[in-house]
This record gives sequence, structure tokens and C-alpha cells, in this order.
Amino acid sequence: MRPMRRLFAFLVLAALVVPAGASAAERTVSVTATVEREVPNDTAEVNLSVSKERAGRAAALQVVAVRLKAVIAAARGVAGVGPGDVTTGSISIRRVEKGKRPVYRASEGVMVVTHSPEAAGELVAAGVAAGATGTHGPTFFVGDREAAYDAALVEALEKAKTKAAMLAAAAGASLGPAITIGEGGAVTPVDEAAAAEPVSKCVAAPQGGHGVSRKGAGASACATPPVKPGRSTVSATVDATFALQ
Repeated sequence: MRPMRRLFAFLVLAALVVPAGASAAERTVSVTATVEREVPNDTAEVNLSVSKERAGRAAALQVVAVRLKAVIAAARGVAGVGPGDVTTGSISIRRVEKGKRPVYRASEGVMVVTHSPEAAGELVAAGVAAGATGTHGPTFFVGDREAAYDAALVEALEKAKTKAAMLAAAAGASLGPAITIGEGGAVTPVDEAAAAEPVSKCVAAPQGGHGVSRKGAGASACATPPVKPGRSTVSATVDATFALQ
């Protein structure tokens, strides 16, 4: 009889622990909703670089430093470029064999962000006029990607609720609270590959040449290239499960 008493006590305890109605399967509805929207690109990034060759390492580095300071000063004068929007890159000095006497090539780059993307062409022209020997960009994008994604995510959730309510009504039930919510998505420039290509082949005229002053040589040879910031695609997906009442 003792084994039977123990089994009875175990069944009573299990009945107390398991909540009422747990034996019946809970009625739910699961839906997936995706939202895609295009938002204007409000930020642009341009990479400028200076590379010079001289007979000695120190001389090459010095001329690059002087030119890059001028490029940075010119970039800061362009619309939309703030105090924290200029970042210098790596510095390199390497020996280059040219004829019987080798020379040394020094290089340094700077990344500039402007919050007025329509001024990206002006930024390229100003950098070249100030002494930049290379350009890359502009790359256009949404400055606050998180805010753009969050707005699309909320819209996707509302879309999921609407879809779930429709299915609940078709099943003869009403929609209850959300049980689980999963999310995913991204912010992608529409023309990301094209934006990575240089938009300007503008090259400053040789400074110090005949009939051209050193001060205005670059500016007179470089026109502002046209730019088009374009738009980015924001996508957000919500997987949600709701209770049915």
C-alpha cells in the first residue's frame, strides 16, 4: 500500500503545481510583417589624400604635412562640416626607385563628413584646389541609421498587429496581447556600389607654372563636380505571436 500512497501524493502535488487550463493548448496566431521605405540620404563622406615625392624622407613628409593642413582647412570651410567631422588616416613613407637616384614618397589621407550632402561636390573641389592629389567618394548615407530603422520597425509591428487581428476575426476570435516579438532589418544605400566610386577626375594644374600663380593654380583648374545624394532603403521585419481570446 505504501507505493500506492506515494503515487497518490505525487499526483496531488502535480495538480497543485500545474496551472488550471495548462492541459489545453493555448490558442495563438503568428504573423510576419515587413516594411520597406526610402529615406533621403542626409550625410556624405569624402576621402582626400596628399602624396608627394622628395629626395629625402623628412622633406617628403614635410611637404605632405603642409599640404594636408591646407586641405583640412579648406574642408572645414565647406557647408555641413563640423569640428568632429574630419579624421586623418594613416601616414606612409616609402622608397621609390626612379632612375639612378631613389626618391621617397610620403602619403597621408583625411576622411571628411558633411551633413549637407549636396555640398559633397564642393568638398571635393575645395580639397583638390587646396593640394589634395587623390579623392575617393563621395559616399552618401543616412546619418542616424538607428532612428530610421526604429521608425520602420514600429510601422512593421503595427502592420503585424493588423494582419493578426484580421486572421483572428476570420477564426472567430479576438486578438489578445503579444506573446513574442522578433525583429530584423537594415538600412542600405540604394546606389551603394556607385557611390563608392570617385565622382571627380578634377586635377589641379601644376603649381608655379608659367602664367599661373601658385596661390590660385589649383582653384582655377578645378570646377565643382555635380553630385546627387540619392536615397537609402530602410527595411524592417517583425515576427510576432499573439494570443487569441
